[in-house]
Amino acid sequence: MKYTDVTVSDSIKYIGVNDYDLDLFEGQYIIPNGVAYNSYVILDDKITIMDTVDRRACGEWLNNLKEILGEKTPDYLVVQHMEPDHAASINILADLYPDMKIVGNQKTFGMINQFFDLDLGDGRKVIVSEGDKLELGNHCLNFVMAPMVHWPEVMLSYESTEKILFSADAFGKFGTLDTDEEWDCEARRYYFNIVGKYGAQVQTVLKKASSLDIKTICPLHGPILNENLDHYISLYDTWSSYKAEDKGVFIAYASIYGNTKQAVEKLAEILTEKGVETVKITDLAREDWAEAIEDAFRYDRMVVASPTYDGGIFTPVLEFLQHINSKMYQNRKVGIIENGSWAPMAGKKIKEFLTGMKNIEIVEPTVTVKSAMKQNTIKELESLADSLL
Repeated sequence: MKYTDVTVSDSIKYIGVNDYDLDLFEGQYIIPNGVAYNSYVILDDKITIMDTVDRRACGEWLNNLKEILGEKTPDYLVVQHMEPDHAASINILADLYPDMKIVGNQKTFGMINQFFDLDLGDGRKVIVSEGDKLELGNHCLNFVMAPMVHWPEVMLSYESTEKILFSADAFGKFGTLDTDEEWDCEARRYYFNIVGKYGAQVQTVLKKASSLDIKTICPLHGPILNENLDHYISLYDTWSSYKAEDKGVFIAYASIYGNTKQAVEKLAEILTEKGVETVKITDLAREDWAEAIEDAFRYDRMVVASPTYDGGIFTPVLEFLQHINSKMYQNRKVGIIENGSWAPMAGKKIKEFLTGMKNIEIVEPTVTVKSAMKQNTIKELESLADSLL
């Protein structure tokens, strides 16, 4: 999909770039369908560019910009977020258009100084704060500060004439704009892994946004949203409140020789027979850990299963627990399965991890597999399944 295929409005143009080649987003998240770096231009008496793009996409982005502008020059660059996938081309654009002013908040300019040796001078800075407006002619930008969604300098911009919210990383998703996939899944994986820790701050921004008449959302990643906005906003409210989106049991496990896996599969069979709506199993050693985090937050119940390893939790399971803890996992019912041939300790260590999280109900019994699943193990799995109903 070319940038010219993406429509915002007659006077607001899309100039973003699809990145098909990046293998890991933020150096860690698998993105099989790439990612889009979104950027926009408002054509008015004062021509305004909304954010730049990653350095790896700068050349194509500048070509898109020049095709829109022709011989015209921009008056403003609005910097909503200083993360390099959106801000790495600021200095190139500033050098290209020396009369262009840069709009940001106080923290924005502190970060610009950290990233670039760029002498803006006071004459090129337009420092804004909560509630400030920037008149462009027929259009007007109203600035909404969104600190820690998910960096401290983040701000959103509401264009009041066309009722467009430029939402920075909020409402973004993985995938290029020509990827044919459901929004919810990759937006969920994006949200919980990148923004998930900052639910309270997202809630604050949602309350601010509730007073705005929004017809279109233009994020910095993912498609422009202009239909069924209640669906997307409702999901963000659910996610940032740490509520379960769906009823079901997510089973996160890793297995050394297959015996823990056998117990997990038996539990899934029992849960299904007992009428549990959805049972999702993930092998943490082999499957995408970021998707495992997404599913942990998606469902209202979870089971963590691990062999004992070096007197503690098996490495893939330990890393998973560390990740969900850092993302503020809470408000869930959780069961535990451990395995051990001589001194099972994984269950105790998992329980210690979970008790440090907010509002986690650890259900009994902790199922102990001693080397391999036996008939008594199945009885314990039946009891655990009953506790999870």
